[in-house]
Amino acid sequence: MTEALKNIIRDKAHELGFDTVGFAAATANPADAENLTAFLADGRHGDMAWMDNADGRRGDPEAIMANAKSIIVLGAYYGPGGPLPPTSRDRGEISIYAQGRDYHTVLKKKLKQLGRWLADDHDAGIKVFVDTAPVMEKPLAQRAGIGWQGKHTNLVSREFGSWLFLAEVFTTLDLPTDRPQTDHCGSCDRCLKACPTDALAVPYQIEPRQCISYLTIEHKGSIAPELMAAMGNHIYGCDDCLAVCPWNKFQGPATFDQFRPRAGLSMPRLDDLVTLDDARFREMFAGSPIKRTGRDRFVRNVLIAIGNTGDEKLLTNARALLDDPSPVVADAARWATRQLEKAEIPASSV
Repeated sequence: MTEALKNIIRDKAHELGFDTVGFAAATANPADAENLTAFLADGRHGDMAWMDNADGRRGDPEAIMANAKSIIVLGAYYGPGGPLPPTSRDRGEISIYAQGRDYHTVLKKKLKQLGRWLADDHDAGIKVFVDTAPVMEKPLAQRAGIGWQGKHTNLVSREFGSWLFLAEVFTTLDLPTDRPQTDHCGSCDRCLKACPTDALAVPYQIEPRQCISYLTIEHKGSIAPELMAAMGNHIYGCDDCLAVCPWNKFQGPATFDQFRPRAGLSMPRLDDLVTLDDARFREMFAGSPIKRTGRDRFVRNVLIAIGNTGDEKLLTNARALLDDPSPVVADAARWATRQLEKAEIPASSV
């Protein structure tokens, strides 16, 4: 296959709305599996059981699609379009990626269009993935020249910074590969210093069990008090390490309108969210990635944010959930109540 076909595929992907496209060989890099094995052996995956590599597929593209020759890696920009809004103690912070429509749904539709075109026009066998299979996306994206894994372990693009969704097309087409992207973090350590819970104590390594994104999205149980106190008003995900990256120079609006913030999801009021029951939660977050977390974990996160406000006016909201049927909600309510009861006590004048 020639570079000309790559350019045709790249143009088609851009036509469908993808912002960046790269090509890698559908072969395993032993370092990927070794790094994953060490990560799992340390237990750093926590509640993320889906990361288990017992069947050997994660890290080995050929185990996912035996006859694949190439992998087309695609990126879609979802950035905020400008500086992040100022924080407010009575409002919750939701990660930029989750303020719009679920990216799995949006990108899968576009990937299927690209896949059908490859099959019909180029007689290609294909499989498409958007974070829904044991594909090690970030190492693949680096090999395809899309970006590199920064010190915060997320992908960084010289064009689009840290705000990229990734997707892949495994194909039987034997396409020339792109040059892998090299590391351009240099001596910068802004992302490491920005982490509120010290989950990035070691550059290029993350301790997910201390990461606010893990705690608010993946962690199923109660959260340790010292971590709750460091979580601030983050109620779903955390962009702190991404937002400070100097490579975030591309500040236009997201390419897909569906990725732009939905009404009410940019800095929502905590007192509006803490009263959600399951039905209202499902209604509010229909079509959003937040829905997968479920009402109980989400309200747990909101209560933690309330406890961190120091605002005694929210004490009634916390007390109202002390007997919630969900253990994680009730536990968070007890913690928030204790925090706010301290705030009610005036400081000593002595």
